[in-house]
Amino acid sequence: MISLAAAEPLIPAPKIEYYELSPILIVFAAGVLAVVVEAFVPRAYRRILQIGLSLTGLIAAFVVVCTLTDEAQENARAVPQSVSAEGSLAVDGMTLFLQGTILLLGVIAVLLLAERRLGGEFAASAATVPGSAAEKEVTRRGWAQTEIYPLMMFSIGGMLIFPAANDLLIMFVALEVLSLPLYLLCGLARRRRLLSQEAALKYFLLGAFSSAFFLYGIAMLYGYAGSVRLSEINAAVSGSESNDALLLIGMALLAVGLLFKVGAVPFHAWTPDVYQGAPTPITAFMAAATKVAAFGALLRVFYVGLGGAKWDWHPMFWGVAIATMLFGSLVALVQTDVKRMLAYSSIAHAGFILVGLVATNAEGLSATMFYLLAYGFSTIAAFAIVSLVRDGTGEATHLSQWAGLGRRSPVVGGLFALLLLAFAGIPLTSGFTAKFAVFSASVSAGATPLVVVGVLSSAIAAFFYIRVIVLMFFSAPVTDGPRVVVPSTTTALAVWIGVAVTVFLGVAPQPVLDLADSASFLIS
Repeated sequence: MISLAAAEPLIPAPKIEYYELSPILIVFAAGVLAVVVEAFVPRAYRRILQIGLSLTGLIAAFVVVCTLTDEAQENARAVPQSVSAEGSLAVDGMTLFLQGTILLLGVIAVLLLAERRLGGEFAASAATVPGSAAEKEVTRRGWAQTEIYPLMMFSIGGMLIFPAANDLLIMFVALEVLSLPLYLLCGLARRRRLLSQEAALKYFLLGAFSSAFFLYGIAMLYGYAGSVRLSEINAAVSGSESNDALLLIGMALLAVGLLFKVGAVPFHAWTPDVYQGAPTPITAFMAAATKVAAFGALLRVFYVGLGGAKWDWHPMFWGVAIATMLFGSLVALVQTDVKRMLAYSSIAHAGFILVGLVATNAEGLSATMFYLLAYGFSTIAAFAIVSLVRDGTGEATHLSQWAGLGRRSPVVGGLFALLLLAFAGIPLTSGFTAKFAVFSASVSAGATPLVVVGVLSSAIAAFFYIRVIVLMFFSAPVTDGPRVVVPSTTTALAVWIGVAVTVFLGVAPQPVLDLADSASFLIS
């Protein structure tokens, strides 16, 4: 008779490195606690508790990332690191740098969401009637929809996993975890409810479509390599002919799914509609943090998993980068809505970041990470300022309404002008340093024609950025035009942090460039 107690387990217990995974676990734990708060805490106390819980979770996770970064910098070059969670997640330099960036952007996004005067952005409940006494009481007390905080925390948790995933199935799960809350958050605007819900539906349908491409690409690569682990896919690519049909099809399908998330041409169609229709704080969060996570996943897949097939996917990314830079810059010229203009600007910047990815070297990886950090802070600050320009119907986003805004509100106009100059890549701003870094990396890799297109696109983009500055400061103010509301402390803090980082990375970028350079390594 066999004793069950003495029998050896057929499957050994998985080894989980909880300390290395603790930033992700902390964010998800904060999200779960936020759900409990939403369910059991009286409405009058939810807002302050949700804000405090979200900020505490994000800051605690960032502290752990900083600790892990110090250890990684000490050991990465001398001792090869092992992946975590049975090989499913890679905790390397790129992962930690991008996770820290996402967490910092998350903190600023929470500060922006905490704006009490954005009661015009988020309804307290579906039953609240606009203009009613209940609606006014909701706005007065700051009872905005507090479920936005747990949704944001779960989305940030998915973003932390996305660039770290060393397994395509884990990457797909992370893609859905970060995307599903965003679909809901995009539809929560109150004043422009139909536009917001239309944006959410478009984002959901196109997002589901791109996820199907991504999943089908995983199936193709599994058929090719017999594994979904990036290291094993790379071994299969290196040990066989790289022009296998399954490999090429899988590679293309994965690229479709990931390029959709970064808003690259021709997978950009959702970007202007969603950016315009979503509540502006959510647009700021999406434009900054989602781009960081998605580009991290792109780097992970094509540098680690498909690095051996570089000459197969390299021409594709050349074409996508050129189309994205030119299309985003040219179409932005004819936009009459500030949020749509910034959406096409985001598309153009995705092309500039792809220039760094095409370099396929450590310098390109470092420059890409720096660009994501610089662009993220500037973008959140720019959308925060857009949320402050309002008229009787809500946000005033038509460019004609911004005429003379810099004269009526010099501080707000000046800060927005500074951020636009950063987007244009003017010296002494973070945008110039970031573009110089990715262009230099691309030139060193022999992609000089791509850099020429990038410089030309930057010149085109500078026109529509400067057009807005001229409109704000050199045009007559609109009669009965919109006013700049006095921001709360949290929104003012979000704006000033974004502006300060934009200036610092333009004037004294070397410490952050060195940090990105030391973090420019990937393990599999």
